[in-house]
Amino acid sequence: MNGLTIISMLGGLGLFLFGIQTMGAGLQKIAGDRLRHILEVLTSKPIMGIFTGMLVTILVQSSSAVTVMLIGFVNAGLMNLSQAVGAIMGANIGTTITAQIISFDLDLLYLLAISLGALLNFFGRRELFHYLGQAILGFGLLFLGMATMSEAMLVLQESPFFLGMMVSFSENPLLGVLISALFTTALQSSTGATGIIIALTLQDLVTLEAAIPLILGTNVGSSVTVLLAALGTSLSARRAAMAHILFNLLGVGVILAILAPFTELVLLTGETVARQTANAHTIFNIMNTALIFPFFNYFVRFVEFAMPGEETSIDLSPRYLEKRLLKTPTAAINATRQEVLRMANVAREMVRESIEVFYYGDRKKINQVNQKEKLIDELEIDINAYLQKIPSQSITFRQTVTVSGLMSAANDLERIGDHSQNIVELAEKMIDERIQILGTTKQEVYYLYEKVDEMVEKAIVSFAEENRELAKEVVKMDDDVDEMEKKIRQKHIDEVNHQEYPLGLGMIYLDILGNLERVADHATNLVEVVLGKT
Repeated sequence: MNGLTIISMLGGLGLFLFGIQTMGAGLQKIAGDRLRHILEVLTSKPIMGIFTGMLVTILVQSSSAVTVMLIGFVNAGLMNLSQAVGAIMGANIGTTITAQIISFDLDLLYLLAISLGALLNFFGRRELFHYLGQAILGFGLLFLGMATMSEAMLVLQESPFFLGMMVSFSENPLLGVLISALFTTALQSSTGATGIIIALTLQDLVTLEAAIPLILGTNVGSSVTVLLAALGTSLSARRAAMAHILFNLLGVGVILAILAPFTELVLLTGETVARQTANAHTIFNIMNTALIFPFFNYFVRFVEFAMPGEETSIDLSPRYLEKRLLKTPTAAINATRQEVLRMANVAREMVRESIEVFYYGDRKKINQVNQKEKLIDELEIDINAYLQKIPSQSITFRQTVTVSGLMSAANDLERIGDHSQNIVELAEKMIDERIQILGTTKQEVYYLYEKVDEMVEKAIVSFAEENRELAKEVVKMDDDVDEMEKKIRQKHIDEVNHQEYPLGLGMIYLDILGNLERVADHATNLVEVVLGKT
């Protein structure tokens, strides 16, 4: 095998992967933000989760990308383990569609697709035509990559080592699964690995008996990629990744146990080895899902048993907003006050945890802050919707002012959550880029945080007890925080000017100070509700 052949193979693989990425990006842009919404909403039942996972994977053109997205949702508390497992099963089926497409002989079509896609992509005036062109262009490039790889692999017909290796995969399927899994993990793309296998079959370099173990291995390799993506996430997210790899390993084990009849079945599904290989990929994933689905709940429980521990996800639903209380405005307002107080305590926790990420580099707190941010966002929406349902004709003017104050308070608490998340993102950037801040500088931030935290604590007590004197104290403290932040900020600007800190580090530090100062401002707004300044 000469250098030109290797370059042709790698170039073809590059075109193939780029085509998949381009086609998936175009389809995603056509779908817009609906993909994430679909995943979040349409997975309440396992069967719906399977079809949803299939649909999204067909659009994204990557089961690994969808599964990593699902793990992110579980990690953020937007989806539970059961929802994720159903969608993962569907994603495994959805990813076989690409293999089905590339197994057909479409040599005459791909140049037309490239031409049409390029025209729409570069000259389409409407955004929809631009994205559609991107998807069609990716489709054509995908096939161009396949053709390039396939042609370059012709030389392997003269390689005794390669032909002997293919024979060994037929005789020892477990070896084929292992080699393919390792290759897929290294390539970080099960679709790319599947494309290479089908390209080999197009040149009659691989028999179906050798191709099936290789196809099974791509499923195992994709699971390893997802497992690596779940490192450092919540328990539920790690369980979702574990469910993915257990699901695939179980399926591979079953097929290896019945490999001979499975191969006989696949032989009946197509006339060429390429078509049979693509069908084997699809049949395997459908059979695997059909095998697990009747025992779905037991499978989820087994995953929880195999990875024990307490869930860290947060209940995003309101606790006190009882609909039946709406008939009694006074009771409904009191219930809302309790929900706002719950929201306030969560917001305070978020500020503390965000500073812990900054001060100690504690990545574990990042997930907690992100989950609580989602909770606070949901609570603000729920509180406003609940208060708007109180009949306006049945409440007094004083109660109307109270309702307005509660809405205002919920808004300020949601903003405190936003500032906490801003601090986390800045701190995470420091951790990722290994930026070091001097201990004295960190301590200055912590001193400011302690002052702000004291303000927030007193603001919550003032709000809970409707304590006007304590509210006035919080307002006065806000002036102290402003002055303190101003002095620290000026000191740090002077240090940056004297090149004691890089400019990038200085900006991160100043942004953290600014976010803490704005948390104090929102705490002041909270007590102004008590003082009647809404």
